[in-house]
Amino acid sequence: MCGIVGYLGKRNAADVIMDGLAKLEYRGYDSAGIAVLSDKKLDIRKHSGKLAVLAEDLAKDRMEGNLGIGHTRWATHGEPTDVNSHPHFNKDKSIAIVHNGIIENYMELREELVEDGVEFLTQTDSESIAHLVDKYYEGNLLDAVKKTLNRLRGAYALGVIAKDSPNELVAVRKDCPLVAGVGNGELIVASDVTAILSYTKDVYYLDNGEIIHAKDGKIKIYDFEGNEVQKETVHLEMDLETASKGGYDYFMSKEVHEQPAVIKETLERRINDEGTIVLDSINITKEELEKINRIYIVACGTAYHAGLLGKHAIEQFVKVPVIADIASEFRYADPIIDENSLVILVSQSGETADTLSVLREAKKKGARVLSVTNVVGSSIARESDDVFYTWAGPEISVASTKAYTTQIVSLYMIALDFAIKKGSISRAYYDHVLGKMLELPSQVKEVLKGEQQCKSVAEKLYQSASAFYLGRGIDCSLAMEGALKLKEISYIHAEAFAAGELKHGTIALIEKNTPVIAIATQEKLFEKIVSNMQEVRARGAYVISIAEKHNTSVENTADDVIYIPNTDDILAPILAVVPMQLIAYYASILKGCDVDKPRNLAKSVTVE
Repeated sequence: MCGIVGYLGKRNAADVIMDGLAKLEYRGYDSAGIAVLSDKKLDIRKHSGKLAVLAEDLAKDRMEGNLGIGHTRWATHGEPTDVNSHPHFNKDKSIAIVHNGIIENYMELREELVEDGVEFLTQTDSESIAHLVDKYYEGNLLDAVKKTLNRLRGAYALGVIAKDSPNELVAVRKDCPLVAGVGNGELIVASDVTAILSYTKDVYYLDNGEIIHAKDGKIKIYDFEGNEVQKETVHLEMDLETASKGGYDYFMSKEVHEQPAVIKETLERRINDEGTIVLDSINITKEELEKINRIYIVACGTAYHAGLLGKHAIEQFVKVPVIADIASEFRYADPIIDENSLVILVSQSGETADTLSVLREAKKKGARVLSVTNVVGSSIARESDDVFYTWAGPEISVASTKAYTTQIVSLYMIALDFAIKKGSISRAYYDHVLGKMLELPSQVKEVLKGEQQCKSVAEKLYQSASAFYLGRGIDCSLAMEGALKLKEISYIHAEAFAAGELKHGTIALIEKNTPVIAIATQEKLFEKIVSNMQEVRARGAYVISIAEKHNTSVENTADDVIYIPNTDDILAPILAVVPMQLIAYYASILKGCDVDKPRNLAKSVTVE
């Protein structure tokens, strides 16, 4: 969740670090700080609140120096105050550290250090790291860091500098993302490549348990045992232009409108001239598929909702039982996993802590792990047996939109590929579904033309205390994502219900003018959902329906109808989610919320 940037080179470190931290704001944070070696001392500034508070401080009193570390913090241990902000330091401010993650044994370390006479200033787990480095420091910063690592239990990415080492930067990765960019005599370490791209496109992707050390113009990488690691740099082709708002008021709006293009990209990258899906990074043979007797799809939040739709597709096409579960629950449930299990992980960032833990546990039990992620070189991608990159491009808004739709498309392509290999569907049906999928980009464009109607619906519901989403079959899974979008960015209480369950208790929540969004895209269940709409409307609900354009009879039951193009039932959610994204977006604006950075949330959840 937090963001780290460290710099050693010829530029002014404060400028590089502040620029990098600004590009990491999407990760979510509640304070920011920086430490720069200036005039043979560590100048440390940190403030609660947004990065602008820190920037104002630096504008009044500029920092000068070519070595520094910076941090944006999302509070876990200790309130979001100035003193609890990073960087943390030792007693005489001769050592400073920044830390992402959680130190699980920090209380034990804290007690030991207090006995040694250390006085703690903060409530954080991270401060103990600075004091440990100080304890072991005898003129060699790298050795002190290595000894410190032997004492830490938990997850961490670290940046460490010392007053007595003006040309030295040490950074560490264990279970939290960290990438290192190298330029002409400079090193930039950061939690995400977006903080690096303005300065270099040559990067080292640090693996778990690696230390990168820059000193006197030389850069070396070590494992935790102290062995030097030989690693090649990766040259990145991406640029920052795609991370700009491109004329839209908010990143979320831009990303919603990018969906036709990214869905097309995800599809066309994997379809050859013969009209066959080719999954280059997934090497599961027919023989291996036939041995798989159970598939798990595990994810968190919006990715989990995409996984629910993936479950429907795989069961329908591949005819194998699929269990979709939430990573934070799954990892503690002692699931039945063995060498005949396939675990599919879905994560936009590829760094989601709970999902990463599931990956490691599944591999211990002998399962094959396939990941669907958006970030090349992410932890989940590197540690999986097979990878499907969604190619959605940078998604800056905390509320996921284009990542979600490309995740669904990715899972459907995997399902089709497995099914045709296994022979559980005919080639004619395979061609039919794939042909319909290729129509999706233009159909999403058509849905986006109805944006003003979605805004009109938002104007009618944004002042409501609660809103309910109803669906049947696959629409029920989609309803969960619609409800999540509304509550996470507009703070309206929203719940999704299986429409057939209304009479078993939840209809008691319906009262006059309660907004109910009823998703009616499944042909075989259309009459059933219309009956449910009649039930809630009879009790005073304001009913908005999302339906395919040939089902005009829905107008007899709904107060407002948003039509989507006709398509196969299994593909309808990819179209139907777009109006729900737009309704949530406009409700958030009308309520005056921060659309891209909703309160208490972060883009990449790298702690439990």
